[in-house]
Order: sequence, then structure tokens, then C-alpha cells
Amino acid sequence: MQTANTYDRCTTRCINQKRIHTANEEALSDADNHNMAQLFKAMGDANRLKVLHALEQDEMCVCDIAAFLRLSESAVSHQLRLLRQLKLVSNRRVGPILYYRLNDHHVTKLLQIALEHSKE
Repeated sequence: MQTANTYDRCTTRCINQKRIHTANEEALSDADNHNMAQLFKAMGDANRLKVLHALEQDEMCVCDIAAFLRLSESAVSHQLRLLRQLKLVSNRRVGPILYYRLNDHHVTKLLQIALEHSKE
């Protein structure tokens, strides 16, 4: 019987230099790793995912999103600021109203893939 300590480890030490070299050659830059981690962190919040999914359907203003989430407009504005900084959403102003929408088709793809994966 394997213990918890050995269940996730090799039972013998073997290092494959070719695989290590390939991993090093294909490794992302620290900046890319940081940006991706921030992206996943942003998408790791249930309310932010609800916002993104709602914006998949149509653009919405802060008032609409706040009513949808049953949160304050201030709280929603804070979340939207983060999503905008990470280029997940963009906005446009029509007079006094600021409408938010998904930034591009990549955000939709990320949401779809995450949903598919979570249902497996």
C-alpha cells in the first residue's frame, strides 16, 4: 500500500535530462507566468465569473451588474476595474452610462473551456 508521501512521487529517482532541456526551452517568461497567474486568480472568484458569463450574453452597465449580483455598485466597480486591468473586459461610455463587455473572443473561449473542463 502506498502512503500519502509516496503516492505522488516516483518510487525511484530518475532524471531525464532531455525532458528537462525541452521543458526549459519551452518555459514561459516570468512576466508571462505572472500575467497568467493573475488571469487565473481573477477568474478564480465566483462573482467575477458570474460577471464574465453575464457579459457573454450582452454588455451591461455597473447598475445592471450590481442588480444581477445583488451587490453594491461600489463592489461591482472594484471587480470590473480588476477585470479591465487584466484585459478581460472593456467599456464604452454612452452619455452618463458606462457599458462593459467582454474584451474579445479569447475571454469567451476561456470561459467555455473552463466550463467544459469542470463538467468532466
